Amino acid sequence: MNIEQLYQQYINPIPATEQLELISLISKKLIVKSEQDRKQRRLVELEGLGSEIWKGVNAQKYVDELRDEWNYRL
Repeated sequence: MNIEQLYQQYINPIPATEQLELISLISKKLIVKSEQDRKQRRLVELEGLGSEIWKGVNAQKYVDELRDEWNYRL
């Protein structure tokens, strides 16, 4: 069954006010889903971002140097 057939069989027979309620319900659900998808997609897109900056950097040495800087600032 395609969309047009679905509309003709199930949506068209119901009163206009109920059709508007259906549109509202579908719109609200699509907005929520879109926001959830966008948030999830954004987080996933950040994975690995900037990783090339850290290539060849010893993480422990870097942290130790940062800590030493703070000791001098205090």
